[in-house]
Amino acid sequence: MKWQNNQWDLRRVLDEIKDDPKNYHETDVEVDPNAELSGVYRYIGAGGTVQRPTQEGPAMMFNNVKGFPDTRVLTGLMASRRRVGKMFHHDYQTLGQYLNEAVSNPVAPETVAEADAPAHDVVYKATDEGFDIRKLVAAPTNTPQDAGPYITVGVVFGSSMDKSKSDVTIHRMVLEDKDKLGIYIMPGGRHIGAFAEEYEKANKPMPITINIGLDPAITIGATFEPPTTPFGYNELGVAGAIRNQAVQLVDGVTVDEKAIARSEYTLEGYIMPNERIQEDINTHTGKAMPEFPGYDGDANPALQVIKVTAVTHRKNAIMQSVIGPSEEHVSMAGIPTEASILQLVNRAIPGKVTNVYNPPAGGGKLMTIMQIHKDNEADEGIQRQAALLAFSAFKELKTVILVDEDVDIFDMNDVIWTMNTRFQADQDLMVLSGMRNHPLDPSERPQYDPKSIRFRGMSSKLVIDGTVPFDMKDQFERAQFMKVADWEKYLK
Repeated sequence: MKWQNNQWDLRRVLDEIKDDPKNYHETDVEVDPNAELSGVYRYIGAGGTVQRPTQEGPAMMFNNVKGFPDTRVLTGLMASRRRVGKMFHHDYQTLGQYLNEAVSNPVAPETVAEADAPAHDVVYKATDEGFDIRKLVAAPTNTPQDAGPYITVGVVFGSSMDKSKSDVTIHRMVLEDKDKLGIYIMPGGRHIGAFAEEYEKANKPMPITINIGLDPAITIGATFEPPTTPFGYNELGVAGAIRNQAVQLVDGVTVDEKAIARSEYTLEGYIMPNERIQEDINTHTGKAMPEFPGYDGDANPALQVIKVTAVTHRKNAIMQSVIGPSEEHVSMAGIPTEASILQLVNRAIPGKVTNVYNPPAGGGKLMTIMQIHKDNEADEGIQRQAALLAFSAFKELKTVILVDEDVDIFDMNDVIWTMNTRFQADQDLMVLSGMRNHPLDPSERPQYDPKSIRFRGMSSKLVIDGTVPFDMKDQFERAQFMKVADWEKYLK
C-alpha cells in the first residue's frame, strides 16, 4: 500500500501507540454517530471542560459506526498532554518550548505527484449521481441539541487570490445539505478569513480543501495565530519542523488548491461569496455545538457557505473527530498558546519565565500559569510585566496565575496552594477592565457587566500573583523531605 513508508501521517502515529492500552483502545460495539459516540467517550477520556463525570483516558477507535459500514471513527487522540508528548517524542512538560522552536525553524511543505497521494485513493465528485456528503462523511454530533453533524477537526487549506500566500486553520463546519457546509470563521486574526474577504470583494468563490485525519503535528501546529505566525506564514511548516520532514501536498481533484496528501478524508469546494446560511437551519435548536468553555455555542444566523465539489479518502479510511470542550481542544489550542507566550516573553525579558502551562480549566485559551525566575531584587515586579506580555501575545487569554519555580505548574492543587500561602488579595490581584477576549465566554456580554463590557467579547482580565517577594524568599521555603533515588523498589 502507498501509505506503508517512512512518511508521517495519522496511521504511523497510531502504529506507535496502538499497543499501549492507556493510550489507545478499539471497539467493535455498534455506536450511533448522532450524540451516542461522543456520549460514550465523555465517560472514557474526554476530560477538559466537559460536564462531569469525565476523565483522562485512551484515544478511541470506533470500528462499527451506525450508518457508515466502511468507516472507522477516531476520537480523543490528543485528549492527553502526556499522549501528545509521546506522539511528538518529547517531554510533555516542555511542549510549549518545543513548539516555539518549531515555529522559529519551519520546514516548508512540498508538493508530490498524484501517484504518491493516498488521500486520493477513492474519489467522489459532486457531479456523480447520488452524491451526498451526509452519507459519505461520518461526522458525529456532540450532543442531541447540535445544529447537525460537525467536522470538528478539519484543517482548511486556502490561499490568497494571487496564490502568493497560503494558510491552514481549523473551524467548526456543519453539514447542512448534500453538497453544502456552513463554516464559522471567527472575525479578526484568521488568515483564511482575510483571503475569503478578498474573494468576496471580487465576488468570486474561494477554492479550499478540508483535510481530516492527520498527524497531530499538523493539527496542533495549525492552531497558531498572529502575532506568532504573521500573515503569510503557513503553519504546515511547524509540523514539518516537529517531524523534521516536509508535509506533503497534492493538487486538488476539482479545485485549484492544495490538499494534504496523506489526509484520511478530504473535502474540496469553494467558500461562496456573499452567501450565508443559518447554522441550525435543519434543527432550529438555537444551538451550534459544545465549545471549549464547556457551554453550547449559539447557532450563528449567518454562517459562510462552502459548496462541496468532491470528497476523497484513503482506503479503509479513518474519520477523526473531537468533542468541543474536551482535553483535545486544550492540547490543540493550549500548547501553541504556550509557545506564543514563551516566544514573546523570551524576547522581552529573557530567562525570567521558565515555563508556561495553559490548563484544562481554561480550555487551553482562557488561562495560563507562568513559572517565574527571580535572580535578585531588581527582578521584583518582572513577573507582572510577564503577565502583561502574555495578554499581548494572545488576546483571548483571560486569567494569568504567576508562581515560583518550586511550584509544579501541571498540578492545580500545587498552583492553588500558592493562592492560599503566597498571596494576599488586596495587593496581589491585578484587574484589567475593558479588554478584548473570546466571544464564546458566556460571561462576556454587556448585561453581565455593563460598566466594562460595551460589546460582546470584551472582558475584565485577571492576574493572580502567587510569587514570593524576593526579599522574603527564606520565609517561604517548603518543607524539605529526604531525597530517595530508589523509592520505587518499595512498590515491587
